[in-house]
Amino acid sequence: MSTVLDPTAELSPSTRPRLVRPEQLEGLTVGLLDISKPRGNIFLDQLESLLSDRGIEVRRYMKPTVAKPAPVPLRQQIVGEVDLVIEGLAD
Repeated sequence: MSTVLDPTAELSPSTRPRLVRPEQLEGLTVGLLDISKPRGNIFLDQLESLLSDRGIEVRRYMKPTVAKPAPVPLRQQIVGEVDLVIEGLAD
């Protein structure tokens, strides 16, 4: 079990088990989420190239602003389209 803290003024932390990581990426669709920080797209461009070269399907997403959580419609879209997400942090 791990404790997940929500920086948006939660009153009590949620505790939930971590998801099992896949043993391999082949056959999965990987989502790359750009959180709108400077140069995050550069990191994700390189990662997309590496994954695509291995034949792994990649889909790109971008939050409208780094200052807020991803909007619910974007989160729902991501959940419906990919098997796992890599979030790009940079500066």
